[in-house]
Amino acid sequence: MSERTHEIGIRMALGAHRAHVLGLIAKLWLKLTFIGVAIGMALAFGVTRLISSFLFGVKPTDPLTYVAVAIGLAVVALLACYIPARRAMRVDPLVALRYE
Repeated sequence: MSERTHEIGIRMALGAHRAHVLGLIAKLWLKLTFIGVAIGMALAFGVTRLISSFLFGVKPTDPLTYVAVAIGLAVVALLACYIPARRAMRVDPLVALRYE
């Protein structure tokens, strides 16, 4: 998010509300997170024979496990994006405009 501090400062200096800026950035996070989760799940299904030898007590195609892991990874990814964005939006717009 530090790379986008200047952009956030410009948007806020022009009158954008924090919620609107967060919503704009959240769209990108959600898209990237869901693309990553979808690719990861597709790859996991693709290598079920390989991972079946590493699992004990869980089937390689257990839907509950896949859903739980996907949700867990999505929550961690969204928190990893939200926390720096919230910090960047607290910056004074004038400070952000001078930031280099």
